[in-house]
Amino acid sequence: MPPTNDNESPRPITSHFWRDLIIFIVIALVVIIPIRMYVAQPFVVSGSSMYPTFKNGQYLIVNELSYHFSNPQRGDIIIFKYPLDPSQYFIKRVIGLPGEKLTLTGTKVNICKNPPSCTDDFTLNEPYVLPADQSQNMMTVTLGPQQYFVMGDNRYESSDSRSWGPVPRNLIVGTPLFRLYPFNTMSVSPGTYTEPSGEQN
Repeated sequence: MPPTNDNESPRPITSHFWRDLIIFIVIALVVIIPIRMYVAQPFVVSGSSMYPTFKNGQYLIVNELSYHFSNPQRGDIIIFKYPLDPSQYFIKRVIGLPGEKLTLTGTKVNICKNPPSCTDDFTLNEPYVLPADQSQNMMTVTLGPQQYFVMGDNRYESSDSRSWGPVPRNLIVGTPLFRLYPFNTMSVSPGTYTEPSGEQN
């Protein structure tokens, strides 16, 4: 009989194993739970309000950290708690910033940054909106110091600030960091649009 190799012999499960397992689980929870709650979380697009930028069923990872250090900017895609029912989460694009006056006429959005003078107003350039959009918006709204006006890129199919009002700052959760699924649409910071220099704040 060949000699036995002790290194290959099965070892009984000891108290050290259970202690190490418990330590591993605790460390994993300490690391994963804060990331899940405060840094990033998954979000699945539901509906066609952001088409063609986002399609129904796309899987996103939401950056929840960045807006703890900075405020949303015009053109940002944001995930937020629905003001009329905070248990629901919506995804829209930021159109108007706190303190601004917005005038919607047909498919055009006019921004007055410093009402009431409006000497610096401009018409928003929106290449992300569906060209076939036939929305007939007719409204004027002045935002409060902690309010954001949001709309879907598919204006004709979107329930947004035009119907239920601005989004308070404290309801904004984050912005898409990754689009992971479907795999052929994978991207970083999907849907981001930066204003031309003439429209910067």
